[in-house]
Amino acid sequence: MTNNYAFIDGNNLYHGALDQGIDFNYGRLRLYLRNALGVKKAFLFIGYVPSNTDLYSMLQSAGFTLVFKPTVPYSEGDKMTIKGNVDAELVLYASAIEYDNYDKAVIVSSDGDFACLVGFLKRNDKLKKIITPTARYSKLLKQFHDFILPLKEFESSIRSATKE
Repeated sequence: MTNNYAFIDGNNLYHGALDQGIDFNYGRLRLYLRNALGVKKAFLFIGYVPSNTDLYSMLQSAGFTLVFKPTVPYSEGDKMTIKGNVDAELVLYASAIEYDNYDKAVIVSSDGDFACLVGFLKRNDKLKKIITPTARYSKLLKQFHDFILPLKEFESSIRSATKE
């Protein structure tokens, strides 16, 4: 039995899927990770917003282990946005905190900020896949093209029931 872990940039996953019109179901995504990639534990890194407790409960019920980052409000023109940058936490969990507990890692992000982590995992034979949630991924990840799995390629496996 494989003992792979997934490390998921929650914001990148959500917005990448949304931008491509992919209406996915988190429970089905978790099943896909387990059945297709042997993911025993899936860490979802997400900014904490107190009013989102129902969302957090649903994600935990779907089988994700949530790692929260405090959020910071900022203005984007005349619009107020909340930011919870999870990059450092994701790298820390994958390269140190959980490193000895898994065989291979699945990184879910299109963000080039993770290129150093991906390179580290590849050099240590700990990289399984990079699932890219956006239509295009960072050029910094292109050197790992053999490991890239676009979310769009398995959309039918994770689609929400309303889209079937």
